[in-house]
Amino acid sequence: MEIERWERSEEISDAEKKVIQETWSRVYANCEDVGVSILIRFFVNFPSAKQYFSQFKHMEDPLEMERSLQLRKHARRVMGAINTVVENINDSEKVSSVLALVGKAHALKHKVEPIYFKKLTGVMLEVIAEEYANDFTPEAHGAWTKMKTLIYTHMTAAYKEVGWVQ
Repeated sequence: MEIERWERSEEISDAEKKVIQETWSRVYANCEDVGVSILIRFFVNFPSAKQYFSQFKHMEDPLEMERSLQLRKHARRVMGAINTVVENINDSEKVSSVLALVGKAHALKHKVEPIYFKKLTGVMLEVIAEEYANDFTPEAHGAWTKMKTLIYTHMTAAYKEVGWVQ
């Protein structure tokens, strides 16, 4: 059941899209710091994910990670990609093409296992819910849960498209 739920994204209503864009505008105002918080928690909770990053795969200390220019650069790139998706949430073709590009790059160039996107989007929701608790209403949480699923669904579709075999 869990796998099926992740493989099919639910339609995001217009009201939910608006909630996503509103909450994201506050998050994205601090994009680098939030992105760094997300990546640090991701690497602390899932240390095996660091294997894909030669620049910081040996870092154990969250403070050292926070100071890493390479980690900060990657955090900006992750947040920028999510921002593009949020900005274009009403254009499903644009969303699909952006996530397909990211997915294919991670499958072919970086050889990242797709399960890490499920884990990363889960961590992203945790961090946003904590750091923006006043904005993260139950309605926002529901909308972002659908967005998380949409991201993961498109990313794994890109992996399937390039013939990814685990």
